[in-house]
Amino acid sequence: MLTVAEPSLYAVSDLHVNHEENRAFVADRLYPQAPGDWLLVAGDVGDFMADVEWALSLLADRFAQVVWVPGNHELWTPPTDPDQSRGQQRYERLVAMCRRRGILTPEDPYATWQGPGGPVVVAPLFLLYDYSFRAPGTRTKEESLARADEAGIMCSDEYLLDPQPFASVDAWCAFRLRHTLARLKDHQAGPRMVLVNHFPLNRRPTETLRHPEFAQWCGTEATSDWHVRFPVEAAVYGHLHIPRTTWYDGVRFEDVSFGYPAERRRWPAGRTVLRRVLPQDS
Repeated sequence: MLTVAEPSLYAVSDLHVNHEENRAFVADRLYPQAPGDWLLVAGDVGDFMADVEWALSLLADRFAQVVWVPGNHELWTPPTDPDQSRGQQRYERLVAMCRRRGILTPEDPYATWQGPGGPVVVAPLFLLYDYSFRAPGTRTKEESLARADEAGIMCSDEYLLDPQPFASVDAWCAFRLRHTLARLKDHQAGPRMVLVNHFPLNRRPTETLRHPEFAQWCGTEATSDWHVRFPVEAAVYGHLHIPRTTWYDGVRFEDVSFGYPAERRRWPAGRTVLRRVLPQDS
């Protein structure tokens, strides 16, 4: 039985603080449960640079350690955002902001959670997607995008996420995969890990999407075996806005999405916002 004083490793994603109800929740109600709690933030904090900085700074002041990975929304360049940085430059500005506030990012050395359920290496990842979760019945990226367009399902990334200096988002994804694999291989025979990425590392969580055409913006087949290739205790993700715990090949996957206000009104009574990753709830 846990005591109140014991710290936990918590996770949340998709705070979307550009929505006033979400912003108020972060400001007034998103607090640690015990001294020493860590918080993993798995992307989509907000759309504007100032909103992301506001929310992450607030959380960094409250939690003993915050670990952040970017979602697609942080990488958007909305035309009304005073900060018009794009692509890699925007990501680097976000990383620099986090470092000023002591927040760990995918560019920093992996930290080790030493609290209850540990020791576990916490690995924040930035991987993007490459359209390999293709729409049913399609064989190429072009066919998959056309099928989504026909169905009226087109991700806003196609208009707001500029991948420069890379030629495309999938080219940026390929670069991030090479960079991340080189780091993870150092831990292949090491201690247990918690992998934190905005997008699910395996396609199976997308099978419950209402619109299967949207899966192509949700990850890459290149990571489909990472949860068994590496000593993974848990894989934390968001993006899908389907908060739940699932198990694949004996490994725990945690969708920790907070999501949009209208979505939360359909949550079952008693569901908590912060998902405890460690120690694992019995």
